[in-house]
Amino acid sequence: MDRGVGIPVGALYQGEGRCRFRVWAPKARAVAVALQAPESRLVLLEARERGYWEALVEGVGPGARYKYRLDGQRELPDPASRSQPEGVHGPSEVVDPAAFTWSDQGWSPPARARLALYELHVGTFTPEGTFEAIIPRLGYLRQLGVNAIELMPVAQFPGARNWGYDGVYPYAAQQSYGGPAGLARLVDACHRAGLAVILDVVYNHLGPEGNYLSQFGNYFTERYQTPWGAAVNVDGPESDGVRNYFIENALYWLEALHLDGFRLDAIHAIVDQSAVPFLRQLTGMVRQRAAELGRGVVLIAESDLNDPRVIHEPPLGGLGFDAQWADDFHHALEVELIGAQSPYFTDYDSFGDLARAMRQAIVYTGQYAPRRRRHFGAPPEQTAADQFVVFIQNHDQVGNRAHGERLGQLVPLPQRKLAACAYLLSPFLPLLFMGEEYGEPHPFLYFTSHGDQRLVEAVRRGRIAEFAHFAGQPEPPDPQAEATYERSKLQLDLHAEGEHAALFRLYQALLGLRGALPALARLSKEDLEVVSRAPEKLLALHRWDGPSHALVALNLSGEPHVLLLELPVGRWVKRLDAAEARFAGPGASGPDDFEAGPLATLPLAPWAAVVYELASPDGGLPSGDAGT
Repeated sequence: MDRGVGIPVGALYQGEGRCRFRVWAPKARAVAVALQAPESRLVLLEARERGYWEALVEGVGPGARYKYRLDGQRELPDPASRSQPEGVHGPSEVVDPAAFTWSDQGWSPPARARLALYELHVGTFTPEGTFEAIIPRLGYLRQLGVNAIELMPVAQFPGARNWGYDGVYPYAAQQSYGGPAGLARLVDACHRAGLAVILDVVYNHLGPEGNYLSQFGNYFTERYQTPWGAAVNVDGPESDGVRNYFIENALYWLEALHLDGFRLDAIHAIVDQSAVPFLRQLTGMVRQRAAELGRGVVLIAESDLNDPRVIHEPPLGGLGFDAQWADDFHHALEVELIGAQSPYFTDYDSFGDLARAMRQAIVYTGQYAPRRRRHFGAPPEQTAADQFVVFIQNHDQVGNRAHGERLGQLVPLPQRKLAACAYLLSPFLPLLFMGEEYGEPHPFLYFTSHGDQRLVEAVRRGRIAEFAHFAGQPEPPDPQAEATYERSKLQLDLHAEGEHAALFRLYQALLGLRGALPALARLSKEDLEVVSRAPEKLLALHRWDGPSHALVALNLSGEPHVLLLELPVGRWVKRLDAAEARFAGPGASGPDDFEAGPLATLPLAPWAAVVYELASPDGGLPSGDAGT
């Protein structure tokens, strides 16, 4: 036992009609497993050290339904249930993880520096809203040019409609999506298609409905408060059992469902004063298990700390994550495109913020942040470019608007194309939010399907109150209404029509260019120069890798301007122009080529986004013709 962890929990099927039931329930004086189907019987579990109870039970196979009876009284679902076929209040189901026949032998996920992530919500990605329904669309994702999907949380939640952050059974894949068998089929199909699968997991809280964990043990503590109430107990009395529960969850997804990595939601809400942080323990054990399985794994954190220790290795005092989301990048770019529409963005008020984000992914590295009313962040020292995930849309930045407007409903096409060029050709890992690649017109709204009417009313009131300061705007849609959910579904076939097709072609070209030009393929904060001209709102990224040089020139204004900059001597040839006719543009926003000697003069049309490559001394292009 490693510091109280390494203890598998749940209904652990052993084969040949035998199942080991193990549950952490230190609050109970007696625990029994109450089998409900296919036969009804009660089996007492034996007490083990530190609050664990277990028994090896004969005559129990996959599909058996059960609950735990605590102290001879209330019967509750298994906190580590692998399947909840009757919802969050129903019995748990025994699952045999070895029953699925995998075909992904020899699969290896892309290297971290090559990742191009696509965040999707299972319920709204297709009309059917299931794991299986995604499989026929995998060819579409490969055609687009991404190589990894990031699934929003799939842990069992109340009802059939939810973002996933109200999950209450972290081990159980949502039944309305297709349950654990459906998820296994999706992951296997993704691997056959050359796509890695990263799962968004929520270890900072559980949802309110169907959350029975507190009746088993001290999973939560009132010593700290989070936006969702009492914090998860990872550093107080009996926290070993809590740590084990969540670490084993990650190991289960990794081993039984062949996941390639995890995105951990809002780790800043996991309050931990221990000498060996829970998150460091988790990343270490996940890496160890992946190594034992001979598989790669990537661990990404969502963090509101701007603290490089999140992605530092443990010997440097870090938590050991591979990468973290860089919200600063999104905020700085969005403010330049559409302005600060809420107090949330008031810390980003200068063109220099965007230039800093382009250089290092984050803006706040210790300076005073007015909204926070304190100095915030630390310099990203000893971090690499491929440790930051950047985006212009994601589920939070779209769905947390009152009416779920996507970027296409907020800015015209030229600005959207410019934004795509800015982040897809930055030296950081890109994350696309489903539908942005063709300009999905449907919103992505906040939706729920709770069964507790008091909770339903509380969520409705809370949503209205959250946006009450936006005077004159209509109230946000009812989260509980099925129509709110249906309005959020994608129309993927639009990607082949008109302006949508033009935007899709641009995304394809940009993702292709990332791999075709060595200067863009190599992610580096060192082999990078960012030139900004604040008065004119001009920005240029000069990136290089040995003899390969690329220039990304952006004009974030509605006026034509001339960009003066110093570059390596030679002829620079245009490789992509967002204003090309194939991208639904007027034709060109910059010259076909120009000479740098070393000073260069580059005229740019309004909202220009142009990519140039330095020609070889013989006049050719070092990268060849990538067909972009």
